[in-house]
Amino acid sequence: MIILMKRNATEGQIDHVTAWVESVGYHTHLSRGVERTIIGAIGDDRGKTQLKSAEYLPGVEKIVPILKPYKLASREFREENTQIRVGEAVVGGPKFVVMAGPCTVESEEQLLESAYIARKGGADILRGGAFKPRTSPYSFQGMEKEGLKLLKKVRERTGLPVVTEVMSPADVDLVEEYSDILQVGARNVQNFALLKKVGKARKPVLLKRGMMTTIEELLMSAEYILAEGNEEVILCERGIRTFETATRNTLDISAVPVLKELTHLPVIVDPSHASGHAKYVIPLCRAAVAVGADGVIVEMHPEPEKAVCDGPQSLRPESFYELMEEIRRLSSFMNNGMGVRS
Repeated sequence: MIILMKRNATEGQIDHVTAWVESVGYHTHLSRGVERTIIGAIGDDRGKTQLKSAEYLPGVEKIVPILKPYKLASREFREENTQIRVGEAVVGGPKFVVMAGPCTVESEEQLLESAYIARKGGADILRGGAFKPRTSPYSFQGMEKEGLKLLKKVRERTGLPVVTEVMSPADVDLVEEYSDILQVGARNVQNFALLKKVGKARKPVLLKRGMMTTIEELLMSAEYILAEGNEEVILCERGIRTFETATRNTLDISAVPVLKELTHLPVIVDPSHASGHAKYVIPLCRAAVAVGADGVIVEMHPEPEKAVCDGPQSLRPESFYELMEEIRRLSSFMNNGMGVRS
């Protein structure tokens, strides 16, 4: 349930209601809007009847049940779009955000060159994997801690924030130390121990949709993170598994407007993993802008033919610059010709 406070509710009244809700066995989450405060009461239904008595507390306007199984992620809990600041970028804000870089960190030279290309093209955030989940145990698994150190070093030299994947609860503190965004990949979208751990982190979390995950299941995974106190969650549509074999996965572009309707969390698109082919990345990025996504995360490599991971889906520098120019033109048209994205 959510407790809607009156517009003129005092801080003392808000504190009193929060304490009362917690005293009857519920966890509370505050959402402070422009005009009023909403207190989310999170817990099972055993105290539901007692919780309704909060309607009579000073400063309370009314109590509204949240019908969705994901409470904190729902539009019912928060109508305004969540905006997440990462460096100078704001994910979920008016500007379309681009995260770009190699699939995996291979060397300081490769990562530094990638960062310069990303910054020159106008990207907001550098991506690069230090830990790599691979289908085969014999494939390159990433540079791990040494890769994280390189990400931090390149961030300090270029000023670009970095996003990198964390695969194990045991590595969350380490990855948080070196990165600006913790990525939970498609294979870990329902790794609930990991979700709870990143929910306690102080950095934003990029949560990718799994290959067989429904939209509701994705939002329930986000709920695990939100319920632990981390309110900065970015959702990512990266393609789902279908019977089609022409692409690596099938980009569910319709998931973007559906998620925008259901949740206040920002939504970005990963066209690289969805398609598996660099030639489809630019058209799919156009679709992401047009459908109202808040950004994209794309793979780009100085020399894709030499990449140790996902070379075929990585953009060359010249293609990346072309992509960035197309995004600027299309974003400008969407904002000025058809109204600013909500």
